[in-house]
Amino acid sequence: MKKDLRIRSKVISEGGPTRVPNRAMLRAVGFTDEDFKKPMIGIASTWSEVTPCNIHIDELARRAKKGARDAGGAPMIFNTITVSDGISMGTEGMRYSLPSRDLIADSIETVVGGESLDGFVAIGGCDKNMPGCMMAIARINLPSIFVYGGTIRPGNINGKNIDIVSAFEGVGEYNAGTLDEAGLKKVECHACPGAGSCGGMYTANTMASAIEAMGMSLPGSSSNPAETDQKQDDCYRAGEAVYRMLEQDIYPRDILTKKAFENAITIVMALGGSTNAILHLMAIAHSAEVDLSLEDFNRLQKKVPHIADLRPSGQYVMEDLHKIGGIPAVMKHLLKAGLLHGDCLTVTGKTIAENLEEFPDFEEGQKIITPVEQPLYPDGPLVILKGNLAPEGAVAKVSGLKVRSLTGTAKVFDDEPSATEAILKDDVVAGDVVVIRYEGPKGGPGMPEMLSISGILVGKGLGESVALLTDGRFSGGTHGLVIGHIAPEAQVGGPIGLIRTGDIITIDSDKQLLEVNLSEEELQARKLDWRAPKLVSRGHLAKFARLVSSASKGAVTDAFEDETAPEPQKVK
Repeated sequence: MKKDLRIRSKVISEGGPTRVPNRAMLRAVGFTDEDFKKPMIGIASTWSEVTPCNIHIDELARRAKKGARDAGGAPMIFNTITVSDGISMGTEGMRYSLPSRDLIADSIETVVGGESLDGFVAIGGCDKNMPGCMMAIARINLPSIFVYGGTIRPGNINGKNIDIVSAFEGVGEYNAGTLDEAGLKKVECHACPGAGSCGGMYTANTMASAIEAMGMSLPGSSSNPAETDQKQDDCYRAGEAVYRMLEQDIYPRDILTKKAFENAITIVMALGGSTNAILHLMAIAHSAEVDLSLEDFNRLQKKVPHIADLRPSGQYVMEDLHKIGGIPAVMKHLLKAGLLHGDCLTVTGKTIAENLEEFPDFEEGQKIITPVEQPLYPDGPLVILKGNLAPEGAVAKVSGLKVRSLTGTAKVFDDEPSATEAILKDDVVAGDVVVIRYEGPKGGPGMPEMLSISGILVGKGLGESVALLTDGRFSGGTHGLVIGHIAPEAQVGGPIGLIRTGDIITIDSDKQLLEVNLSEEELQARKLDWRAPKLVSRGHLAKFARLVSSASKGAVTDAFEDETAPEPQKVK
């Protein structure tokens, strides 16, 4: 070995006769005498055929394994699950999406802990893979790196780029009569041309960019597209790099500091990223035991301008950004403007600033990223709203909106299908505030995303004249006057569960306000008549509903207070 690394797997390799059965099992999967002298490095793969986001990750995992082996490790691939958000959207299956994040984290923790691995590479594709992998990385605190499976190429119809959001909005256009059945079928057949995650600055690309900004993935890897040699190289180099982290004694919690999370928030705001980033960064911070709150997002939202013309509110996709320099060029741009902490440590063993010295600035003449001094909008697009309808907070995305405030009449629905039916039947008109409740982390259960219904509103031309409020979530592909993550949720007696059709609701993103025109006395009187619906009683969703925290705390499932618990230590 290159040096005497402090590794956990020595308990097996140097355990003498009592460890013969352990070694015998490992010999059956290919270990040799030499392998027992090496650190055991896991490759956590989210490969699956259920989604284009992950269909290529088996090959990427093998590349990471080769990199780890060539560096001096004894690598082993293991799998975890994934749920396709795009396929489950608008169905009961969407209730499993957010819970899959915590299941991914739990399963990686289980394998790494159960097999006494010394470090690992985690490779993710679809939306919940990124935060799930990162929650495991932060919890376990062994040398580890995240690799993003990469973005999909854009589809194309008649020279115009399209993507999965085009399909959701096409449903609204078809309902409004502006797109015929043949045109809708054409969108369906061309929106997703191959492997990779949804192409705009939706949740997958948002979280990949945030993780790179935190320093937990190799520079440039978040914007390298799925079906490229560069993505293959990302994975090989990640396998090598995790071995170097073992040599240099670098642990995730050395990297995941408060300043690293501020860098992540900054890149999300600058790019016009997904509202889900707030939920997921809070969850990762919880796993890393970093004090991150909604107030941190509000503080940086006022400081960081929105500079990226990216879908869903803009024109371009991640592949376009990759062609002009990718996320390293964006980070270099922000660092020069004094908006990033350049002294943060990264998985390379270098700081953010040192890494970025190796990358060029943007290509001349590019139109995707504006100068910081001439932004698309002077502040960030993700706004935390509070008021008597959301005492713990709610999340709005205002990028590209001409209308940033609205006072209208509530039309209240206790589930998404009934609201969708009302919109398709034209029972929702301009000036209405559609409220969909009992869709929060507990009440959903699972806090489903609502890209289908928001896409229909946009397709029908109601994206800015009808507001959509929910204690559930929205996809990174959602745009329009939408407010999600309303907390406390209806299931626990939050004010959203007390409002009625006909109440007057005010949304003002500039004043960061979300209020219903009811007195505190009236809200309290209504609460006396309110009863919580029964929770699901069996299975994974039942466990999730009983364990999950408020969305304002990241909707995590391990937020337990235990004063007797020891201080977290680096695992050696």
